[in-house]
Amino acid sequence: MGEAMECESLVAEKFYFNNFFTFAGSNCKQMMSSNHKKLSYNQGIFYALLCYFAWGFFPVFWKAITGVPAVNVLAHRIVWSFVFLLTWVLLTNRKTFISYIKQPRLLLRLGLAGLLISANWGIYIYAVATNNIVEAGLGYYINPLINVFLGYVFLKERLAKMQKVAVVLALIGVAYFTISYGKFPWVSMILAITFGLYGLLKKKADLESMPALTIETMMVFPIALAFLIYSSESSMAIPLFPSSGVTITLLIVSGLVTALPLFWFGKSAQALPLSTIGFIQYISPTLQLLLGIFVYGETFGIEYLICFAFVWAGLICYTISILRGKKVTIAK
Repeated sequence: MGEAMECESLVAEKFYFNNFFTFAGSNCKQMMSSNHKKLSYNQGIFYALLCYFAWGFFPVFWKAITGVPAVNVLAHRIVWSFVFLLTWVLLTNRKTFISYIKQPRLLLRLGLAGLLISANWGIYIYAVATNNIVEAGLGYYINPLINVFLGYVFLKERLAKMQKVAVVLALIGVAYFTISYGKFPWVSMILAITFGLYGLLKKKADLESMPALTIETMMVFPIALAFLIYSSESSMAIPLFPSSGVTITLLIVSGLVTALPLFWFGKSAQALPLSTIGFIQYISPTLQLLLGIFVYGETFGIEYLICFAFVWAGLICYTISILRGKKVTIAK
């Protein structure tokens, strides 16, 4: 039985590039489905690509929100994410959502996940607002290495030889960049660790993505709403809603912009090893790096080029390993 399951997994991994587009047409139906079905490897790849390409272009959206402090943007992001998610889940998957709420230990775990992702959001918005997009991108270059470490320690994931080479190459690139940066990249490390731990919780929980995500935001929603009210009525005098109609619209839309990629991430975490998710993630910081350099005029020195070369060499090795039928195994 174990050998048969291993064989099926190898076949699925080897041919994912030929097949994952066949799942695009059924994407919307699966998002609205109320049944918790185990996704295939190819579906996991599809959802991972969706979320990481979306996150790669996030700086464009957050840069468009002007005149609002980063912490208030974070609070609006949480509030409107919860409004959107609650509406969606009550219309499509109410029974599962209610069943999750009735489990105290599950609420505690999802509450912790909500705090982790909120901290990650806040640091990222701060980095974008203070023109530190490249440092934020470094955090998401470091995160795959955090994922590999967490997968090894907590999920007993073991890498094939070529995948180990990929990790070493990426580690060299990130280590060189971190040293050449000239100071300890606190923003990068907080982003990497918080999102790594968030991914680990999602992987171990193995829950339906939309109800779980709704509860995560529900647990931090009161804090965010209370802060918005306090900041509007205290000496801070920050209006609950800005005077600009465009800014108000963007803040409201931030709920949808936030929730959809996280939904896709949750779906991918059901089907893929944490290590594989980590390497696909290099798409996102690479896009952010290119945006920071070519759109927002941030500097690109030799240290970026060397880091970029090592990381993408590692990504190529990892992809070749998958195409040859190698997989991340689970130690017994």
